[in-house]
Amino acid sequence: MDRITLTTKPSQGYELIDSGLEEKLERFGDVVLSRPDPQALWEKSQPEQWGSAAGKFEREGKDGRWVGELPKEWQVAFGGLQFLIKPTSFKHTGLFPEQLSNWEWMGDCLAKTSFLRRDKHDPNSSEKNFVPAVLNIFGYTGGATLAAAAAGANVTHVDASKTAVAWARENAKLSGLEDKPVRWITEDALTFLKREVKRGTKYDAIIMDPPAFGHGPGGELWKFEENFLELLKLCGELLSEKPLFVLINGYAAGYSPLAFAYNLENFEKKYGGSIEYGDLGLEQKSGRILPAGIFARWKA
Repeated sequence: MDRITLTTKPSQGYELIDSGLEEKLERFGDVVLSRPDPQALWEKSQPEQWGSAAGKFEREGKDGRWVGELPKEWQVAFGGLQFLIKPTSFKHTGLFPEQLSNWEWMGDCLAKTSFLRRDKHDPNSSEKNFVPAVLNIFGYTGGATLAAAAAGANVTHVDASKTAVAWARENAKLSGLEDKPVRWITEDALTFLKREVKRGTKYDAIIMDPPAFGHGPGGELWKFEENFLELLKLCGELLSEKPLFVLINGYAAGYSPLAFAYNLENFEKKYGGSIEYGDLGLEQKSGRILPAGIFARWKA
């Protein structure tokens, strides 16, 4: 297993301008926002820049509120895709730029695969190219779904929030991907996976970004420490005979990326391939990197 750090550099669509004192200053397209970030445990290197923020997120009770004159929503181009930015009451904007390296990695896996499958309906037929089936669990606003669809995959996007799924569909339309083969599913993750196992459905790649805590649309309770291993077991049962990859992302679970990586060892033993794991980060122009999550990924 190899430990690496994946960083996202400033671009036209997104830039981490500065960070420090448990805050980060970001530009989404042309709009600059200031948000809390507990990872920024250092002094701000460009304090004079912070006055440029159109909006600042302030904590208020469980959630918070945005202060300033900022648009309700706006569109940005990022990673070859289009995203609708909507500042929410829980400080998210709908875009997770630290995931860019993972999107590029899985797009490369999907685009370069030369997998051949024999037609299941005719065992005597010649082999032919096939379209990989990708499952994105906890898909939220759809960045990974869009990247996989753009790379030519059939994608099943699952999230418990109707609002998130609708937002992801908006992003797909903005990116010109509304006609791509994507199934949009609003359902509790474990409930969906169990049903897919019973159906005998198989996927060639699985992406997941499990939260620390959450609720399904039917009131189902998700706790990472109680449900994650069950989730991985079900995913293992859903993989095809010759899978491409499994990608696990994490932000708020509080675990080491090694914990994710060890859970991918069964796939490596069964199918071969290799495992990478490590940290996700956002790079400022100064070169400072703000930690933004962890990941582990297995590739055949």
